[in-house]
Amino acid sequence: MTTRRFIIEADGGSRGNPGPAGYGATVRDGDTGELLAEAAEYIGTATNNVAEYRGLIAGLRAAHAIDPAATVDVRMDSKLVVEQMSGRWKIKHPDMQPLAAEAKAIFPRGKVGYTWMPRAQNKHADRLANEAMDAGRAGRQWTPKPLPAKPAAATAAAPAAETGPAAQTLPPAPVGWGSAPDLGTPTTLVLLRHGETALTPEKRFSGSGGTDPELSERGRVQADRTAAALAARGTVQVVVSSPLTRCRQTAQAVADRLGLQVRIDEGLRETDFGAFEGLTFAEAKERYPEALDAWLASARTAPPDGESFAAVARRVAVARDKLLARYAGKTVLVVSHVTPVKTLVRLALGAPPESLFRMELSAASLSAVQYYADGNASLRLLNDTSHLR
Repeated sequence: MTTRRFIIEADGGSRGNPGPAGYGATVRDGDTGELLAEAAEYIGTATNNVAEYRGLIAGLRAAHAIDPAATVDVRMDSKLVVEQMSGRWKIKHPDMQPLAAEAKAIFPRGKVGYTWMPRAQNKHADRLANEAMDAGRAGRQWTPKPLPAKPAAATAAAPAAETGPAAQTLPPAPVGWGSAPDLGTPTTLVLLRHGETALTPEKRFSGSGGTDPELSERGRVQADRTAAALAARGTVQVVVSSPLTRCRQTAQAVADRLGLQVRIDEGLRETDFGAFEGLTFAEAKERYPEALDAWLASARTAPPDGESFAAVARRVAVARDKLLARYAGKTVLVVSHVTPVKTLVRLALGAPPESLFRMELSAASLSAVQYYADGNASLRLLNDTSHLR
């Protein structure tokens, strides 16, 4: 089978740099030039470079959803992004590094090439970025227009087989109830929050920047009960864990029962809460009132010496994409923490960052998300603790 080739044109802009920002991206068939997908989004306050990287990521994701085995030619008028992603320039800015890592993780190495083009030739992506910024200013989300339909004659001449080139060049399936069923086996991520530690009942900030507590006695019991329940179901094929002790102990209890190994992924670690580490919410409010309010008000604001929820979302998305690529069609147990698990749920639902504060996630609870080859995701379970009773 001939490998498909896509052309991605991407752009991003900021009205103020930093200021209100948005991105746009298109995916075209590399042989016919047919427009296959458009993507655009208002992303709030950001710099031009951040918006450009976000446009690149959106274009790569859209292309991957159409055909993850394709080769891709990315064309952008951002010299910075093209040179950094081509490996000719170093990526020094801390805001750029996780975005570049996220972009590199979408397709296998060697599948994506980068070409600079003049701004005048990038009008389509630029228009989409400006449409997204205009929509954001009006308080609404950008919505795509229907893609041009194929001429009837071309459709009639296309091969009838669903696996032929004509079927592959159709636009991506719509998301939601209007989408056609995906007949492939989904990849299931079973999301397990670790068992209790001594800090859990006290509701203290316990991230990746402070101490690394072990499971308490109650936490060990929770891990054992979870292991027994998952063994009874018999569906988990892979166990992946955050590197922190409480997760590794929880994961090991399950892996021992299932006869599997625990694989570690650094991207699944908890948020670094910085100066809030070890404090209760009330203590953080008393000691750092302005910092706490700012952190609660924006996903892009980090606690003092800590990590923002936006930064966590970027690395969690990279970890997710690696899992989906490596374990396609399998059921993977992901043992992690409150923020990463909620983030995976939020991303699956397409919910805004503030939804993190509107989910309950108990110690040793189970959630599950299924991911389909057409790019759709389905939340199957959230905060199930029935196995602990």
